[in-house]
Amino acid sequence: MVQSEALACLYEITVALNVTGSLKRGLQKVLSILAQRLGMNRGTITILNPENQELQIEIAHGLTAEARLRGRYKLGEGITGRVVENGEPAVVPRVSQEPLFLNRTRSRGDLRKQDIAFICVPIKIGPQTIGALSVDRLSGDDTHLDHDLQFITIIASIIAQAVNNLMLIDREKQQLRIQNLELQGRLQERYQLGNLVGNSSKMRQVFEMINRVAKSNATVLIRGESGTGKELVANAIHYNSLRAAKPFFKVNLAALPETLVESELFGHERGSFTGALNRKQGCFELAAGGTIFLDEIGDLSANVQLKLLRVIQEREFMRLGGTHTLKAEVRIIAATHRDLERALADGNFREDLYYRLNVFPIYLPPLRERQADIPLLAEHFLTKAADEHHKPVKRLSTLTMNLLMQYHWPGNVRELENIIERAVLVCDEDTIRSIHLPSSLQIQNRPPGQKSPSLASAVENLEKMMIIEALRATKGNQSQAAGFLDTSLRILGYKIKRYGLDARQYRQQ
Repeated sequence: MVQSEALACLYEITVALNVTGSLKRGLQKVLSILAQRLGMNRGTITILNPENQELQIEIAHGLTAEARLRGRYKLGEGITGRVVENGEPAVVPRVSQEPLFLNRTRSRGDLRKQDIAFICVPIKIGPQTIGALSVDRLSGDDTHLDHDLQFITIIASIIAQAVNNLMLIDREKQQLRIQNLELQGRLQERYQLGNLVGNSSKMRQVFEMINRVAKSNATVLIRGESGTGKELVANAIHYNSLRAAKPFFKVNLAALPETLVESELFGHERGSFTGALNRKQGCFELAAGGTIFLDEIGDLSANVQLKLLRVIQEREFMRLGGTHTLKAEVRIIAATHRDLERALADGNFREDLYYRLNVFPIYLPPLRERQADIPLLAEHFLTKAADEHHKPVKRLSTLTMNLLMQYHWPGNVRELENIIERAVLVCDEDTIRSIHLPSSLQIQNRPPGQKSPSLASAVENLEKMMIIEALRATKGNQSQAAGFLDTSLRILGYKIKRYGLDARQYRQQ
């Protein structure tokens, strides 16, 4: 074999195996190159099945499908079986004179009338032999079988590397699939309704609304002040929906410059504007089959409002600078802290878009309207922060809880979470005390000289608030309210009278 010819052949084989596509097609091309360029005919790649320890010809050149199916060997059987079993190459100068050569494929005709040499080398990945590569050569004085053996051994190592790379990629893909399933499981667990903390009547109404809308494809509009947990509700809706396994994209419209909002939502074509060097897919395209959460929808410009209206109405859109219409098979969940009705009156928000978004509204009450949930939320955030920062904090003191109950919470649940996390970080004992809270909570804007409320008054305030919540939830039905609070009707009646409450005023609420 001429060295230049061998190098050219090696180059072609390397290119064939590196071309993107099926490895089987690449290996078929390798055997074709060996036959056409070097006269190595009837090339076969035989693979070992580890389950039954049987060898089967997987890829062949110059063999019929029937001949390839006949090419089965047990481990150690025939020349090929011994090569795979021992991991050592074999050269048969004349197959007609070798009793171990089985000629299972019957593709060579009468061996006695032919002068054929047979070369078989193992395909190894590390110490493990996974198969064999074999070729036929015409015997003769000009045939240098030793050189051929070296060359075929090199080809087998190249094939082994290609197979190993494919196996690694397959293992990585499998690992990614497993990790993706585990991540989806953790996300679904994280956003179960049970992890949305709250026991007040208003939060129970929110839970009921989420349960009713989650399994549908209805567009949802979440209303509420900043920090009330609108994104958490959006997560709960998606991960409890029929689209839970599909993509979930979140876009904070207020955080994006107006010039980038359209590109982020709908994507753009290359050259559609200065700096658009490549095509970009937008969130509506990437979230196909899933859900897109549009936070702060009230901040959209008039131009983008019009395009979003078309997506909702027609379920289609175009990339910025594009000419082709794309389908938008996504569910939309929107949220805003703005007064959209005032924006409508001022002409800053489209009326038709408002009614398209407001199919199923969910209102999240501010924390000051659900004070009964403050102890539950505080304990929840305490446990979460202590676990994340590996701190031994386990409880909040009575005075600390008293201060939390009296605060007006302009930043809502987000502010409460931040304050508890800060307290956990500065606390070096197992109990968060008032000194661990920010000064804004300790001062509470009380008149000069006024003392902090007593424990008794704090308990009374909490008790009164819980009774009011129960009466609201039961529309003034005292028997149901007593059951809700797990107390007797007589005690509840006494408490209602003591706090000067009138159950009748809650019947129409």
